[in-house]
Amino acid sequence: MSEWWSYRLSDFLLFSPRTYHRLFELYNEAVWPAQAAAVLAGLLMLLLLRRGGAVAGPAVAAILAVCWAWVAIAFHLDRYATINWAASWLAGGFLAQAALLVWAGAIGGRLSVPSLPDAAGRAGMGIFLLALLVWPAIGLLLGRSWRQAEIFGVAPDPTAIGTLGLLLALAGPGRWVLMILPVLWCVATGATLWAMSAPEAWVAPAAALLAVILAVWQGLQRRRDA
Repeated sequence: MSEWWSYRLSDFLLFSPRTYHRLFELYNEAVWPAQAAAVLAGLLMLLLLRRGGAVAGPAVAAILAVCWAWVAIAFHLDRYATINWAASWLAGGFLAQAALLVWAGAIGGRLSVPSLPDAAGRAGMGIFLLALLVWPAIGLLLGRSWRQAEIFGVAPDPTAIGTLGLLLALAGPGRWVLMILPVLWCVATGATLWAMSAPEAWVAPAAALLAVILAVWQGLQRRRDA
């Protein structure tokens, strides 16, 4: 019997890269035109952040909650569960994030839009734009079909990355709690893609690390200026 340390990460992979990307193709076909609605929702959140106001923070949190709940049910439970036995647990995590967004932002009012965005907030908007506009093109650049594109709001990776970016652009005591599950997902998906030898495996963990560093720096700056 082989010793446990002789195993590689890829030995624990439950599916092939081809099966994984084919899953997204079938998923995209099944949920269309949800992708268009999700992109419009992303643009709406950008508009809300730009205009600000008392309702902007709760509205952004509510939209994000819908996105996380959608991914939990439509992707993890209905699709990913067919190739990964852990998908139901992942769905639970995404539903928990949706509930936290409702509790902290949409109802609790613990998130708001700063009157003057700082450097970390602007960087957060850049991270969000990466998730909204750049992430769907990564597969194309790597030679995969556009039908397999992963879209913010309906696919887990860009949804988690985009959420981290938006949280950097917001203010409020609930942000750190809301960053935990997106960061964990970015690490998990990075490990999955690494096991598949995917060239983009580093992107989600790097985005999460950058978001955490920016959030720490931003918190120190705001505490100093208070």
